[in-house]
Amino acid sequence: MEIRWNLSGAEIEQESFRCIEAEYPRHRDMPAEEWRVARRLIHTTADLHIADTLVFRHDAVQAGLRALRAHAPIFTDSSMLRSGLSLERLRRLHPDYAAGDLHCYISDPDVAARARAEGCARALCSAEKARPLLPGAIVLIGNAPLALARIARYILEEDVRPALVVGMPVGFVNVVESKELLARCNVPQIVLEGRRGGSALAVATLHAVMESA
Repeated sequence: MEIRWNLSGAEIEQESFRCIEAEYPRHRDMPAEEWRVARRLIHTTADLHIADTLVFRHDAVQAGLRALRAHAPIFTDSSMLRSGLSLERLRRLHPDYAAGDLHCYISDPDVAARARAEGCARALCSAEKARPLLPGAIVLIGNAPLALARIARYILEEDVRPALVVGMPVGFVNVVESKELLARCNVPQIVLEGRRGGSALAVATLHAVMESA
C-alpha cells in the first residue's frame, strides 16, 4: 500500500466519507441530517459501530439549527469542549456569535470552592451554576455524567427547556444512568447510548448539525 501524497485536506475528507459510506450501507436507511452526524462521529473515531448507538429524539437536528440561528447560548461541561467549538462555523448561522456565548464554569473559583466545601464533583456545581442559562440554550455534555443528570432533573422537575442537549458523557460511573435519565426528558437531544462519549464527539456532533444548514 502506498501513501497518497498529492491529496488536499478536502480531498482526504471526501475520500474518507466515501469509504465510510461504502463500509456502512445502513446509512441509506437514515435521514440525511442524522447521517451527517453519524458520519462525522465515525470519521472522528474510525469506528463504524458508533453509529449503532447514536440516538436522535424530538427533531434534534432542526431544533439545534433553529437555536443556532437564534443566537442561543451554548453551555459545555469541559474547557476542552468549549475550546473545540468553531466560532467561524457558528457565525455562519448567526454573525454575532462570540467567545462570550460559549459558557463553561468547570474552572471557576466559586465552583471549585463550593465543590470542596460540599464534597461533591465540580461538574455538578458547574451544571447548577448554569441553571439560569439553560432555557433555550444548547447543552453539550462530553465528559461529566453528573452534569448531564443534573440538567435532566432540571428538565423533569422544573420544566427547564434547553433547545438541544447533546448527551455524550464517557466512562463507567453514572454514565449509562445519566443518559437513561435524559431519555425521559421531552426535549430535543442527541445521545450516544452506553459508555462511549467524549468531548471530541460532542464537538463533532454540533459541527455536524451545522452541516445541515
